[in-house]
Amino acid sequence: MQEHFLHYIWKFRKFDFGKARTVHNSPLQILDVGVHNYNSGPDFFNAKIKIEDQIWAGNVEIHLKSSDWYLHKHEIDPNYDNVILHVVWEDDVAIYRKDNSIISTLQLKGLILETTLSSYRELLIAPNNKWINCATDFNKFDEFDIKNYQYSLYLERLNNKSHLILELLRNSENNWEAVLFKLLAKNFGLNINGSAFLSMASSISFQTVQKLRSSQQRLEAVFFGQSGLLDKKIDNDFFVSLDKEYAFARLKHHLENSYVERAKYFRLRPDNFPNIRLSQLASLYNKKAHLFSELMEVKGLQDVYQIFSVQPSAYWQSHYSFEKEHSAKPKFLTHDFIDLLIINTIIPLKFCYNKARGISDIEELLDLIHQIKSEKNKISLGFNNLKSSTITNALHSQAMLHLKQEYCDKNECLQCRLGNKILSGIIQ
Repeated sequence: MQEHFLHYIWKFRKFDFGKARTVHNSPLQILDVGVHNYNSGPDFFNAKIKIEDQIWAGNVEIHLKSSDWYLHKHEIDPNYDNVILHVVWEDDVAIYRKDNSIISTLQLKGLILETTLSSYRELLIAPNNKWINCATDFNKFDEFDIKNYQYSLYLERLNNKSHLILELLRNSENNWEAVLFKLLAKNFGLNINGSAFLSMASSISFQTVQKLRSSQQRLEAVFFGQSGLLDKKIDNDFFVSLDKEYAFARLKHHLENSYVERAKYFRLRPDNFPNIRLSQLASLYNKKAHLFSELMEVKGLQDVYQIFSVQPSAYWQSHYSFEKEHSAKPKFLTHDFIDLLIINTIIPLKFCYNKARGISDIEELLDLIHQIKSEKNKISLGFNNLKSSTITNALHSQAMLHLKQEYCDKNECLQCRLGNKILSGIIQ
């Protein structure tokens, strides 16, 4: 038995509350279970119960055993003075307040349905090597319930992404354009170089980017130099020209890169090499003087593709490195790559920006992400293997990525709507 399961049992009244009595055999009526407290202090605030003919209003504390009250030293903590009911799995000792009055106790052992206990053991206790705890039951979930839950999961994910954006906003003195630059840089780096590119972007003031944007080569030189791509000296005319541009800009704009995380090439496809992606980013800012306002006003997917229709400078169209040349070919940002920018940059940023201005645009954002095809990764494949058509667009893939990372991987089945259906006996 685990305490968080008892929280679930109390919160959703998953026990025979018609037979509820205190351990001293007084009839107990639960009028309001209260508000679940996830911080320090009693587990549920503002509950309301009736013991015999007396109505009590206050807090509820939950433990596996009554003696845990003393183990956790609640008897000397004033935060627990207003506890009106102690809910436990097993009552093993009487609990008293500071004034020596006894605290009423409800023992759940014997009140929880055996089917609920069995489902709980199977879902969260029994050892298994399943991909997710409910893997054997997932195909039994109603498709409507899954789709409905995906909207909530996606909004949770948007809120989670807001934390980084708000942090960047504070560090950028509330400059939304600077936040866009940092967030784009991070997502141009994808998983391998995301943190390195963000480190690079954070080392350059956005005012400097604006001053340099009229020259793509100058901007590219600063991005390369700050990322450490010019550290190793190479006997190459283009490298030398970039190195000179960077040396000049470094002095003029007081740039420092000793603390900047170095970009990596390991296990990357050539089109994702940091020099290619940084050159494309430089090209974007060279061509778009009002990128932030354009992206905040855009609505259609094709319009976004048009804005990001950029490729690296001419040199990189025939090179993947400074040392080796290949036949020239265009290296535009692909639609798949732009889709990731929309998912991870544009929609979260627009969500935060409009929220800060008191504008509700969630339907517009949902419409945009619905237009994007689902991401192809192990998680989307895994869920579709359990139940086909679970993921058909980017909203679904983002939602299920959030479900897997924040619920399944953390065994938070008790907080999951789908897990609750199994524990409630709706799914058998």
